Amino acid sequence: MTQQEAGVSRRALISVSDKTGIEAFARDLAARGWELLSTGGTLAALRAAGIPATAVSDVTGFPEILDGRVKTLHPAVHGGILARREEGHLAELAAHGLGTIDLVCVNLYPFRETVARGATLEEAVENIDIGGPAMIRAAAKNHAGVLVLVDPADYPLALEGEVSPAERRRLAAKAYRHTSAYDAAISAYLEGGAGGSALPAALTLPLSRVAEVRYGENPHQPGAVYRLGAERGPVLDARVVAGKPMSFNNYADADAAWALAQELAGQEQGAVCVAVKHANPCGVAVADTVAAAWERARDADSLSVFGGVVAVTRPVDLEAAQATRGTFLEVLIAPEVTPEAAAWFAAKKPDLRVLVAAAGARPGTLDLRPLAGGFAAQRRDTRTWADLCPEGVTSRQPTEAEWADLRFAWAVVKHARSNAVVLARAGVTVGVGAGAVSRIWAAERSVANAGERAHGAVLASEAFFPFDDVVRLAAGAGVTAVLQPGGAKRDPEVIAAADELGLSMVFTGSRHFRH
Repeated sequence: MTQQEAGVSRRALISVSDKTGIEAFARDLAARGWELLSTGGTLAALRAAGIPATAVSDVTGFPEILDGRVKTLHPAVHGGILARREEGHLAELAAHGLGTIDLVCVNLYPFRETVARGATLEEAVENIDIGGPAMIRAAAKNHAGVLVLVDPADYPLALEGEVSPAERRRLAAKAYRHTSAYDAAISAYLEGGAGGSALPAALTLPLSRVAEVRYGENPHQPGAVYRLGAERGPVLDARVVAGKPMSFNNYADADAAWALAQELAGQEQGAVCVAVKHANPCGVAVADTVAAAWERARDADSLSVFGGVVAVTRPVDLEAAQATRGTFLEVLIAPEVTPEAAAWFAAKKPDLRVLVAAAGARPGTLDLRPLAGGFAAQRRDTRTWADLCPEGVTSRQPTEAEWADLRFAWAVVKHARSNAVVLARAGVTVGVGAGAVSRIWAAERSVANAGERAHGAVLASEAFFPFDDVVRLAAGAGVTAVLQPGGAKRDPEVIAAADELGLSMVFTGSRHFRH
């Protein structure tokens, strides 16, 4: 028989900013004989729903003061939470006329949400919770006697009878993660790390596992996927509508494909399709329909696209789904997938993971690279074509069609691993050379990949040319226009070579290494 069933009175303190499920939970607790204590907006919400609740100020004998900054920081609250359920502590509580608090259901002021909507410093500071973390940490410390709940998903546990010691420890650990992530967000904001130009002196990464994978990059490596704080990701939070569970490499490639697709979606009018292999684009195209964009991207490098990951920028319908027939793919991610398309994939391509990207989710601002013993950190490269000031530096300026292809090729090469050179023509990549240790090797690979399709194409490089060799190679292959950042010592020689060979050349003034 549980203590509730034995008629022993228990008290629950409920004070939540996120009120998801709280009314039903509180009503069930009250029906089971729990006495409910509450504060502020939560108290008002419970009473408005007809749920009996006692104000914490009635328990402490002291009103809320300082515009609500102080209301639970009192021995009647923290004594009731922290007292060990043993004779000495219980007698001491009784001597002071205090009772125990057996359940703490608290989540915190919406600091991160307040900052995210562009609040002032003053408003952000007012949304730093003090009493909430104190109660959560106190309850977690005394989890043997106090049930601590910070997540609505855990509310049913309190209604199922006695909670095991192991489950109490799990909830306590979750509570400490909750307050740790909250403090990390505050410190990052105050140090300028929440969008400012400087990186903070100390960087705390609150990570919570959201998915287990069978293994990492290779079968002998364990792997998992984690969320950073409360951030949402288009792939991390994608909805799976068909196919097998995602692998470690699937997550990495899908994230890379979606990032490039979204970059191009911001500058192209048609449907964009991006095919990625090992985090590098291998076929990218724009067309009037998703089906046509896929076919152009597939044909750009039909060998490399086998076993690849594909992202598209428009909903996938049955026609687009059926266009993938005959090509083995690992993942397809789109902003939406029609029910007919999802059913076709499930029946015809049961191994293909089909994802609907999380709407409104954006990549975080930090880019982290592991080092032995630490991390290298930088701000993510968010510079777009609109942020550049591209300038034609040769006698012949690009034609309108060449400008369009240069802009397209620039987006692709920005998302390819360095050294990288991309050839494109009429809104489709015809050659991609990425991850080379020499720029001329990257160019040679791109030209070889293009073959005859290099005639009339444009070339984009993510970094400057130290010599004129890439220009001469490009002209010999039939390339008509070249884009690069500029800034090399031999820029005059490179420009002179382009003029000599009749190429137009554009400097963007901005390199985009991607290692």
